[in-house]
Amino acid sequence: MRRLIFHRRHGRSALHDSLTIAGSIGVALLAGYLFLEASGIDAAGAYRALLVDPLGTSYGFFETLVKAIPLILTGLAVAVAFRMRLWNIGAEGQLYAGALAATYVALFTPDFGLPRAPLMLVAACAAGAVWAAVPGVLRATLGVSEILVTLMGNYVAILVADHLCYGPWKGKTTFGFPMSDRFPDDAALPAFAGTRLHVGLFVGVLCSLALWALLWRTKWGFQVRVAGSNVRAAEYAGYRVKRDAVVVMILSGTLAGMAGGVELSGVLHRLQPRFSPGYGYTAILVAWLARLHPLAVPLVAFLFGVLLTGGEQLQVMGISSSLVDVLQGLILLSVLAADAAANWRMAWVVHQGSALSEGVVHD
Repeated sequence: MRRLIFHRRHGRSALHDSLTIAGSIGVALLAGYLFLEASGIDAAGAYRALLVDPLGTSYGFFETLVKAIPLILTGLAVAVAFRMRLWNIGAEGQLYAGALAATYVALFTPDFGLPRAPLMLVAACAAGAVWAAVPGVLRATLGVSEILVTLMGNYVAILVADHLCYGPWKGKTTFGFPMSDRFPDDAALPAFAGTRLHVGLFVGVLCSLALWALLWRTKWGFQVRVAGSNVRAAEYAGYRVKRDAVVVMILSGTLAGMAGGVELSGVLHRLQPRFSPGYGYTAILVAWLARLHPLAVPLVAFLFGVLLTGGEQLQVMGISSSLVDVLQGLILLSVLAADAAANWRMAWVVHQGSALSEGVVHD
């Protein structure tokens, strides 16, 4: 009797992973091209607007960087949680929590004679940390799934923001539109002249470097990585896994909350309903493609920044920007399929009495 089994491969290199990701993205782009052609859309023109135009002009390049900033911070937030196998699906809600705290500081705190922007970021980090601490504590103490709690937290934070924009925080100078008043000038992060690019880019890059140093150059980071690889081994070694899980969730929420504060202080300068195009959800793809490595997150975030900027160009051409969502889904499916092919090999085995003998192996 023949039976199909799977063997896990070992010893994959960083180069192998990089080539796998590059090949997966190429396959996804090809599939998207064929999908557009089959739909009667000029695929070459759409891809030119989506992938080339964002990098072909200085405006497109700077806008790509602007959109990459929140993706860097939320990507890092998701990556550090996933590194310990804590499935934080709530970066979007933590981003909104940070935005709410930053808005409160900008509009409702007295003028202490200090720039409000740094205080906004501190408040945003604190709010994101608290928002993420709740599922972290529930996971550590009661074993409650952090997936459900963080996911539900997204809707709560988004709806609270909607309520405030339509109600108590609705601006007096917005002509009835559901948004807050514009922030004071001292609540804005410094920007480069003539562009919307702001110093939040340096904040994101510095956070990437700091998180890499924390995870790969400290004892605590080593404990987190061990727990993410084998929680039983970490417990056997005496590591305080439950405590570290809470700390990791707080760190994750801090980064996601900072993304909300940076986006409002650096770009929007007011609170608006649904101001995020799903940065916290796209961050899951960013972290996954970056292989949860902090130094790779900015590069992948830039790639998705290109897609978001190109999506705006598609709308100008009369093509739905949902093509960006289609491509993101294709990229995810391609990477998952490539991971399965790279991590496992198939083999036929033949039952011979009580023994098993391996037959033809298909790599």
